[in-house]
Amino acid sequence: MTSTTHATALSCKDLSASLQGQPVLHRLSLELPAGQWTAIVGPNGAGKSTLLRALAGLIPRLGSIELLGRPLTEWPRKARARELAWLGQNESSGDELSAQDVVMLGRLPHRAWLAPPSSADQAAVQQAMLQTQCWDWRQRPLGQLSGGERQRVLLARALAVQAQVLLMDEPLAHLDPPHQADWLQLVRGLARAGVAVVSVLHELNMALQADGLVIMQAGRVLCHGSPGEADSHRALQQVFDERLHLLEVQGQWLALPTAPLIAPAASPAAFSNVVPLKQKAD
Repeated sequence: MTSTTHATALSCKDLSASLQGQPVLHRLSLELPAGQWTAIVGPNGAGKSTLLRALAGLIPRLGSIELLGRPLTEWPRKARARELAWLGQNESSGDELSAQDVVMLGRLPHRAWLAPPSSADQAAVQQAMLQTQCWDWRQRPLGQLSGGERQRVLLARALAVQAQVLLMDEPLAHLDPPHQADWLQLVRGLARAGVAVVSVLHELNMALQADGLVIMQAGRVLCHGSPGEADSHRALQQVFDERLHLLEVQGQWLALPTAPLIAPAASPAAFSNVVPLKQKAD
């Protein structure tokens, strides 16, 4: 179960949502703690990204959501944007903007209308870009960056908000293994600082290093617990059709995919006694 030693940063009760008229989420209830990194996993079509977008208030939904103990609907938009930062999948931004200008967009909730960036804004942007190792090419247009470089800029934009809750949908997309490791170190540091980090991940071995694991199937939460708990392992096996081998290596759990059980291919000898069909005479 989720630790009770951390205050709840983001929660939902009886959360439901539909996309194009089709129900996707079915009366979900979750409590996501401050000061922890929670990974959301599950097979394709489980509703992971929809859940994250609903928690961010980006799509219509039924049920209740609370941010820092206050109903999400009662937050003024700008105040909510200061406390809840978002990094989505395949986000578009002005390709002509410099990387630094893109990251500065994360500071908009902290600025008055049309006000120039303050020294605090500049410092937050520099810190975020240094954290994601994209400061050296801050003047390059976003459209000239590779997929991995672009992803690091967008992550920096979310970090620049300096929010208490950070939601990330597939943040490791386009990142090579070393930068995935950097991301892991970064989110652990954010959690230690009291931030609630919530990420949807396909990379199970990364997700198994989180503080908490939300395992989804068919629009429902099947399990919410620690990555090391037996219940979490059983739920992972279930949602991935018993095609995972979970093992512990030096105190870290790993998930190895396994091939499906199929009948062995027939050898040529198996057909040695087959009598050919007689051809009809002309």
